[in-house]
Amino acid sequence: MAAPDDQARGFPPVCTRSDLVLILGSFPGRSSLEKREYYGHRTNGFWPIMGQLLGFDPRISYPERLQRLKINRVALWDVLTSCSRSGSLDSSIERDSMVVNDFEDFFEKNKFIHTILFNGSLAEAEFNRKVLKNTPLQARKMAMYRLPSTSPAMAMLNLAQKTDAWSILVDLLQDKPENKDMKEN
Repeated sequence: MAAPDDQARGFPPVCTRSDLVLILGSFPGRSSLEKREYYGHRTNGFWPIMGQLLGFDPRISYPERLQRLKINRVALWDVLTSCSRSGSLDSSIERDSMVVNDFEDFFEKNKFIHTILFNGSLAEAEFNRKVLKNTPLQARKMAMYRLPSTSPAMAMLNLAQKTDAWSILVDLLQDKPENKDMKEN
């Protein structure tokens, strides 16, 4: 389903064919769209959390941060490819304007992903509502976890508490398949 012209469009996935974990947000906020960067708002905790967990300085350039995700076999994308909303909050997304990304094609090309981490509740809810029932993901039996949103709007947890919750990522990356399995792709 094509998006109407008045809808904001999201970003392509950041991924390699050997990723193990997919982090899914809902849709980029206004600041991210303007900068053309995932989690581009200066107060979003995503990059500081990733930097701490994956061992890099979150102040490095955006292309270098994306490369660090790829090196660690972490894919990044959003559930929605387009939507209409005023402002940046998920709660302001017009529900009937949501268009989801093509996950069937994505998972066909990224067969090593074994876990999805949702960055907040809307990403999880819309994935379950609009994606899961329409794709063969159930047969793959991927693990799925909703984690606290890294957005500053999720103020009930501080950055340290969010980082602690997101530390599951490190454990999930320890479950890397043997190199021989990599040759299947």
